[in-house]
Amino acid sequence: MAPMKRLLDPRRNRHQLIAASSIAVALAVMGIKYIAYLMTGSVALLSDALESIVNVLTAVAALIAIRVGSQPPDRVHPFGHHKAEYFAAVLEGALIILAAVLIFHEAYQAILAPRTLDHPVAGLAINGLATAINAAWAWVLVSRGRALSSPAMEGDGKHLFTDVVTSIGVIAGLILSTLTGWSILDPLLAGVVALNILRIGYDLAIESMSQLMDQAASPQIQERIRAAIRANGEGALQAHDIRTRTAGPQTFIEFHLVVPGEMTVMAAHEICDRIEDAIEKELVSTDVVIHVEPDHKAKPKGAVEL
Repeated sequence: MAPMKRLLDPRRNRHQLIAASSIAVALAVMGIKYIAYLMTGSVALLSDALESIVNVLTAVAALIAIRVGSQPPDRVHPFGHHKAEYFAAVLEGALIILAAVLIFHEAYQAILAPRTLDHPVAGLAINGLATAINAAWAWVLVSRGRALSSPAMEGDGKHLFTDVVTSIGVIAGLILSTLTGWSILDPLLAGVVALNILRIGYDLAIESMSQLMDQAASPQIQERIRAAIRANGEGALQAHDIRTRTAGPQTFIEFHLVVPGEMTVMAAHEICDRIEDAIEKELVSTDVVIHVEPDHKAKPKGAVEL
């Protein structure tokens, strides 16, 4: 019954449906942009189409990571498979950097041999349609990725936003090139946009690798945890050595709870249950481990006094 229940989990199915839809959107946008390139011969539009190929690859990687990451814990992976999403986010960052390198190459070739643009107005209209589709879908991915605590989905959305920035730069370059007759503006602006893509890809890769190395939860989340302990730790003396880490939607929390030495195991257990319930109500998808200690284990600094 458990596998069927997981299969019918609407939250998990919605998560995967959005990721699968990204593949279809990326393929459609890539086709539209390539048509715009064929019509104009613009190196900037070709670069935009090349970046869209990476969108397809990252969308596939995100879907695979989400499917793997949503699997429940098992004997081999008792803490779950959530970190699979961070591997996809690192891959996306690397592919964004690769896209920037490809754009630099094409821009350099165009500088060496400037090209005259054909049908620039039609090319702008077609590329503008692809940009609008990407912008709308990027907003969907980022907003739903944050709501579902999915770094892979949110990373895919941020990647698409870089594509939107690229396309806006391409359109500006084509307008300037058409109005001035300076064909050199096309590859130069493509290179400038590639620099921005390079920066975003680097930031995404570094952030994801930090999560793979068990980065602590944000200061805001840590303060919410401490507040929940303070409000529900009546009967205990203090909590210290509070440690957190995140893996996809899951937040793992560990700390030591100091209680009076004469307190019964039953009473200490009731306090732990009360604190765990409060944290679980405050934060979605948590795994709390509390180690109970007698009063002589109290620490003079860095503890949450109760």
